[in-house]
Amino acid sequence: MLTHNAMYIEDVQKTADLNLQWEKLNDASVLITGASGLIGTFLVDVLMHRNKNYSQHCRISAMGRNEEKARKRFSEYFDLHDEFEFIAHDVNLPLKNFTRNYDFILHMASNTHPLDYSRDPVGTINANIIGLNNLLSFSREHLTQRFMFASTVEVYGNNRGDTEFFDENYCGYVDISKARSGYPESKRCGETLCQSYIQQYGLDIVIPRFSRTYGPTMQENDSKAIAQFIRKSIAHEDIVLKSEGTQLYSYTYAPDAVSALLTVMTRGTNGDAYNIADEGSDITLRELAQTAASHAGRRVVFELPDENERRGYSLAMKARLNASKLKALGWNALYDIKTGITRTIDILAQEMAS
Repeated sequence: MLTHNAMYIEDVQKTADLNLQWEKLNDASVLITGASGLIGTFLVDVLMHRNKNYSQHCRISAMGRNEEKARKRFSEYFDLHDEFEFIAHDVNLPLKNFTRNYDFILHMASNTHPLDYSRDPVGTINANIIGLNNLLSFSREHLTQRFMFASTVEVYGNNRGDTEFFDENYCGYVDISKARSGYPESKRCGETLCQSYIQQYGLDIVIPRFSRTYGPTMQENDSKAIAQFIRKSIAHEDIVLKSEGTQLYSYTYAPDAVSALLTVMTRGTNGDAYNIADEGSDITLRELAQTAASHAGRRVVFELPDENERRGYSLAMKARLNASKLKALGWNALYDIKTGITRTIDILAQEMAS
């Protein structure tokens, strides 16, 4: 179990010990959608660690569609009724029977990997627009203190070749004729919906834009290239690269993504978006594959993608984020890409062996 893994616990403790404005979470109630996802699970573990070791008294409501999955992942928290509850609910349905007020709502429920985009493009769009609207409407009615919408590097589209790094004002190109574009376009629309609720109803909303995120909390069915590389490395198999690997992207290790999220939530300015990235984790896909392969003593081989895989792929060849705005809030990454990748491989390998 991850929460009993010494390396994973070390990552949780490092994040929980950071100099953030934790006092804003004292005795606060927090609703987290997508709580069983890559970022959500690590966030829950950090907040529960704070409750246990720092008397944070933060009450967490974790929302998701699969209670069985949540019970398995959060089994040690289910009996802590004053601190944790799981809510089985699909965010695409209105929250009609919910009466509790929340100080913070963090909307992170979304399809987040390529096969989901190709197999369920409608569901991808719905969570980012309909689900978001349901939660924003609830926040308005229940006077939520702050709302956070998890956005993505993909809102920038393809680099037009006029910049090395995307800042928060950059607008690239997205081909709306492709079903795969449902993910970036719905995130773009979601951000505009947030700005509309701010203007029309006075909500307080912040928007972290995550770069490509990875870590030991990745889901077993994650189809992103980095997840496939990590699984191959753990199995001591050659890494399969289904392109020339010249794509240059920003990546973020899950603990750094969560510390950035918490920084934005507690220190960010209403209405602002913040890029989450660090230059120490900018890397080409080929170099990423080689890093994972070298850790396992294997090599990188090349293979053509099938049609399903191709439909889910991003067409962006360069997507590096300028995170100076986030760093101005006091955030800095603790892990570079090599450290994050090797820790992820080692933690998951230990879990599979236990």
